[in-house]
Amino acid sequence: AQDFSFCRFSPRLSCAMRVQASVLTITAAVTGVDVSQAIGESAFSCLKGEGSADFAIARVYQSTGNVDPNGPQTIKNAKAAGIQYVDGYIFPCVSCGNAAGQVSATVDHLRSSGADFGMLWYDIENYHWGSQSANQAFIKEMVDEGKKLGIKAGIYTNYNNWATIVGASWNYPASQGLPVWYAHYDGSASFSDFGSFGGWSKPNIKQYLGDKSSCGVGVDYNWYPSGEDVVV
Repeated sequence: AQDFSFCRFSPRLSCAMRVQASVLTITAAVTGVDVSQAIGESAFSCLKGEGSADFAIARVYQSTGNVDPNGPQTIKNAKAAGIQYVDGYIFPCVSCGNAAGQVSATVDHLRSSGADFGMLWYDIENYHWGSQSANQAFIKEMVDEGKKLGIKAGIYTNYNNWATIVGASWNYPASQGLPVWYAHYDGSASFSDFGSFGGWSKPNIKQYLGDKSSCGVGVDYNWYPSGEDVVV
C-alpha cells in the first residue's frame, strides 16, 4: 500500500465491527466529502462536527476548460475549519486539448493563491471523450505532467467509465503509482464491491453516496478504512 496524504488521518469516525473467535475487533474508518461548488468555513465546520468530513476534495478545474475560481478558497476554508487533509480534483476539458496545460494551470492557480493541497485527482468519467486511443494519450499527458510538476495524483473513475473511455485493461496510471478513487453509489462504506480493473487490484477511496445535501451545501460522501484495528 502506498502512503498518500489522505491516508494519514487519526481514526475517530465510523467503525465496522466484526467478531472473530469471540474477540471483538473494531476497524476504524475515515469519512470525507467532495464538493463542486464554493463552500465556506462554517459549512465545513458543520460537516466536520457531524463526523462526515475528516478529509475534503474540492473541484479545482472545470470541464469548460478553466481553473475553478472557487477552488483555492474552498481548500483554504476546509483547512481553516480544521480539516487537515484537503485535496483537489480536475474535471478535464477533453475537447480543449492540451491536457498537460490543464494540469499545470491548475497547479499554478493553487500555488499562486496559497492553497495548500495534498493531492490532485484526475476525474475520468463519461463526458465528451473521443476514441480510446486518443483518450489514453490525453490521460497519459495528464499523468506525465503531474509527475513532472512533482505533485501527488490519483484517478477518480469506476469500472464502467474506465472500460468505456480507455478500455478496462489499460493500466498506465496504475503502472505509474497513481491510486484509484472509485464511485459506486450503493450506500455501503465498504470495498467489498470492488473488482479489479485498469491495473488496480484494490482501491484507496470509495465514493459511496452522491448528490446529497448536508449543512446547507451539496456534497458526495467518501470512505476508506484506516487500516488500524483495535482489539477489545
